[in-house]
Amino acid sequence: MIIVLKRGATKADADLILGKIEAKGLKSLYLPGVERTVLGAIGAERVLAQLSFESHPMVESVEPVLAEYKLVSRELHPHDTVVAIGAASVGAERFLVVGGPCSVETREQTLASARAAKEAGAHALRGGAYKQRTSPYAFQGLGVEGLEILRDVGRELELPIVTEVVEVGDVDTVARYADALQIGARNMQNFPLLMASARTNKPILLKRGMAATIRDLLLAAEYIMDAGNDRIVLCERGIRTFETATRNTLDLSAVPYIKQKSHLPVVVDPSHGTGVRELVAPMARAAAACGADGILVEVHENPAEAWSDGAQSLYPEAFKELVRGLRPFVEAAGKTL
Repeated sequence: MIIVLKRGATKADADLILGKIEAKGLKSLYLPGVERTVLGAIGAERVLAQLSFESHPMVESVEPVLAEYKLVSRELHPHDTVVAIGAASVGAERFLVVGGPCSVETREQTLASARAAKEAGAHALRGGAYKQRTSPYAFQGLGVEGLEILRDVGRELELPIVTEVVEVGDVDTVARYADALQIGARNMQNFPLLMASARTNKPILLKRGMAATIRDLLLAAEYIMDAGNDRIVLCERGIRTFETATRNTLDLSAVPYIKQKSHLPVVVDPSHGTGVRELVAPMARAAAACGADGILVEVHENPAEAWSDGAQSLYPEAFKELVRGLRPFVEAAGKTL
């Protein structure tokens, strides 16, 4: 439930109410605002009903949270959340550009791709050290060696690192090297992995599953936030449909819908969303126009020789042109690039 305190309510008043919430074994939230302080109580409805805060002298109103996803909902948190990833940030007016190769192959390839991404205007570096691939014969990543390369390149270019974690046992290792942990589409509902990643308190970039509904995505984010980590960035990366012209169907309608329902920032991955190099730039512009908070784009120094996803990776010059053409769309949406 949402508990709005009256004007003039003090922190001591809020603490007394929060104490009563916690005494019932419920999760409590303290959300001070400019004009009002809002408190939250989350738990079983039958227990919530016992609180009876409507008659409290410092309570203005009590409203139920109707959404299944309580913590990620705008009902409980009406203002946009801004998530810091290293020196970069995403959410509200900040538009984040993350660029880099699909996979870390060599130090030279990663450095060249990362340098091209930064020179074009990227704020953070993406790259996979652990890769989940449909085929067991495809390149699976370099593991810790790849993480070390990412860390060194990130430090050299002063770019924060976003990289995927695929197993619970690797969470602590990846967290030592990365500025943000990516949960890939295949793991969106791997709940032990979500909770283990949450406990690192690193920012979590959560990708929508290839057959997941928006409700599924928001409830997956709820697992992370319920585990104590509110530094979550949602990612629309396309869903599997009957269409075969593109790798996936990029569901951009999900962006404004999620923004209505949740306070979390939403970014779009047009590389995986289309799988077609020539479609990445127009879909990136469309993502900015419909209110996305950022994009993730695969950039490779030489996509023709990429060890994975070369067909959707941009050449450095194409990525530079993408970022240049993106600016008016970002600014028209009221954000800064």
